[in-house]
Amino acid sequence: MPKTEKRVEKAYKNIEFLNSPDARTIRLIAEFLEPASRFRQQHIRDTIVFFGSARTKPRSDALKALRILKAQAKRSKKKSRALEKNITAAEVDLEMSRYYEDAVQLSKLLTQWSKKLFHQNRFVVCSGGGPGIMEAANKGAKLAGGRSIGLNISLPFEQYPNPYITNELNFEFHYFFMRKFWFVYLGKALIAFPGGFGTLDELMEVLTLLQTKKLRKKITVLLYGSVGIEDLKLFGYADTPKEAFEYLVKELKANYPKETSS
Repeated sequence: MPKTEKRVEKAYKNIEFLNSPDARTIRLIAEFLEPASRFRQQHIRDTIVFFGSARTKPRSDALKALRILKAQAKRSKKKSRALEKNITAAEVDLEMSRYYEDAVQLSKLLTQWSKKLFHQNRFVVCSGGGPGIMEAANKGAKLAGGRSIGLNISLPFEQYPNPYITNELNFEFHYFFMRKFWFVYLGKALIAFPGGFGTLDELMEVLTLLQTKKLRKKITVLLYGSVGIEDLKLFGYADTPKEAFEYLVKELKANYPKETSS
């Protein structure tokens, strides 16, 4: 009998190849086509996107952490700098936790509103899928009995999807720019809560697209949380070289009198 030859693996089933640098283009296309297919199956037409810090905690968690630290300080016989520093950080967490609770409430209100619209699956809440403000957005939608989207990103420190995302709308991205694409492509409104570099990056990219008219649709951008008067004092304003020069010299002389003395 003739010997039966073993078939080799087809290229599209070759995991080693698919994970190699040579197949990067295929992986990029997959992060476009797979979400597109799922959004189509789930009849998702557009979204309201929440951006914000992944570190913002629910009020109950922040309050509990602060109480534990204060109890430790009370029991401690001598003051520890590290403990004092942790207490200060916990107090900031508690203050910032209001944004978590506000995001929950806002997401809940928006989801309740969208569910009453004639066209279903419109203006679905979408977040980055992780903790903090992202979690709050998905949580609010779930409390309102609605669905929500989580566009998570694989990071070295393991950002896991939060438990409030609708299962069928839970995505995991490798490429930041493909994740950003899906934020913008379906987004009809964007709400930016206080956050870090990631939030600023996402917000600035959307504003740049709007300013350069690369987006043909209208996107409503809302910054949540007013800027305090003290924050506005962190920088100055000038419209002419002379005005800028005079402002800079005045500030430098005030801040560094020894270095600027004649």
